Amino acid sequence: MSIGNSPEEDRPSVEDDRPSLGRALQQARTDAGLSVEDVSSTTRVRIPIVHAIEQDDFTRCGGDVYARGHIRALARAVRLDPDALVARYDDEHGGRPEPTPAAPLFEAERIRPEPRRPNWTAAMVAAIVVVVAFVGFTMFSGGDKAGGKSVAGKTSSAKPSSEPSRKKSSAPAPEPSDSAIAAVPADKVTVKLTAENGSSWISAKDHSGRLLHEGVLKEGASKTFTDKQRIDLVLGNAGAVKLFVNGKQIDDRGEEGQVQRLSYTKGDPQAG
Repeated sequence: MSIGNSPEEDRPSVEDDRPSLGRALQQARTDAGLSVEDVSSTTRVRIPIVHAIEQDDFTRCGGDVYARGHIRALARAVRLDPDALVARYDDEHGGRPEPTPAAPLFEAERIRPEPRRPNWTAAMVAAIVVVVAFVGFTMFSGGDKAGGKSVAGKTSSAKPSSEPSRKKSSAPAPEPSDSAIAAVPADKVTVKLTAENGSSWISAKDHSGRLLHEGVLKEGASKTFTDKQRIDLVLGNAGAVKLFVNGKQIDDRGEEGQVQRLSYTKGDPQAG
């Protein structure tokens, strides 16, 4: 026994004899008969990172949070206590940081939302629908003036005044003439919807199944759709909608509150 040293000081420290954190994981893996590839496949921790952790190199983990997660995963794979190893990692690397208060973090996220990228595809589709609707409306207006029959005029207002209603009730409404049908393009199908007796949910698709419009058509509003082959419609309140196909009014479109699925092609309209 050396002079001036107590027996406790001569005894080697237990902590000094412990293997390092990485060495403990490596030894447990070896004792379990597992290779680095086996552990990597089980934990989804990449092989180079497993090698680095077993050499007590945690710089490749990408930060303390990821390092703790990797240590927990590797500890479970080799049947060690993950909490004890994470606590040891925190002691050796400055301890676990204080948790961030939930309310300030939420406020920061709300004040600085992540900028959203513009949806150019949706913008282009919306622009095409607007152009098609404008062209269709212009065709209807031009055809009505040439044929002397105002189809658009019939559907332009959902709530006509009482005096025009009395004048119209004195005589039955005339059927659209052949000139009105000829006013629309013969090589396309043209469908015009007007919410005359209330609002209605509508959906319109072209022949390829591409959605042209979906939403509520409010009372008094109109929508026009064209396609070179077919227009498929879904009317949520069929009786509230006035329907013109290829310049001809469709009377048997359904009753109020009834859901109707209709398809129209070029020429004289026939519901599918």
